[in-house]
Amino acid sequence: MKTILLPTDFSKNSINAVHYAMKLLENERCEFYIINIQTASSFISDDLMTMSSSATIYQTLIGTAKKSIKNLIHIIETEYKNEKHKFNSIVDYDNFIDAINQVSASKSIDLIIMGTKGATGAQKVIFGSNTVRIMQRCETPVLAIPDGCSFTNMDKIVFTSNYSKICDAKELKPLLDITKLYNSKIDVLHLLEGQGLTKDQETNKTFLDSCLSEVDHEFMELESTNIFKTVQDYIITNDMKMLSMISKKHSFLERFFARHLVETFAFKIDIPFLVIGNTSSN
Repeated sequence: MKTILLPTDFSKNSINAVHYAMKLLENERCEFYIINIQTASSFISDDLMTMSSSATIYQTLIGTAKKSIKNLIHIIETEYKNEKHKFNSIVDYDNFIDAINQVSASKSIDLIIMGTKGATGAQKVIFGSNTVRIMQRCETPVLAIPDGCSFTNMDKIVFTSNYSKICDAKELKPLLDITKLYNSKIDVLHLLEGQGLTKDQETNKTFLDSCLSEVDHEFMELESTNIFKTVQDYIITNDMKMLSMISKKHSFLERFFARHLVETFAFKIDIPFLVIGNTSSN
């Protein structure tokens, strides 16, 4: 049985991600943990006006969130009636990243599925994206569902790799599980940057080939000066249903001064985006 974490703030796009998960994993035995994470900033002045004298901020926040998750689970169970799916409710009052990491570890979460909504310019800098932060700082794989994205047959998946690191079978498991579930074909996309592959890259590519031996896959190479545009054009031209890549941990300064691929794609991609955690440093 798979254990799936579904973070929600009860917004439209987070609820859409929950529905997407139900359809994606319709034929899998799963235990879902639906989590809402509250912070002190979640409590606004309007709440103070309506709170009874005996209530505390904590009790009000947690109580409301618990009721909302209970209602959401009722809606999901009523709509899908899937005996293979079991649901649990978690409400936490903590830092978002810390809460996700703690639950992922304590519940042995196999995959986090959550919604993402694009942001640009100052909005992105100021508010950021919880989904992107989880992708960058959590070792558990994350499947990000773009705002308004509807489930379609997962027949074609593109997996980007520069062959700079060795991928092991455990690391690739979330990708392989989805691929086998839908008998998908994986296009392994490598973007050429000037010269050909180094000896180490050739070795890593061969190892990746062996890891993907049980699924239909093909290696593709494209010249590129703009990584995002090249991958996006490939997705559109070939009607790809999901994008996957490996995220690498970065230092604080690197995250602050550079825009990394995971962030770029998470904010702009319009198909599900699977990010596989990588504990190794850059």
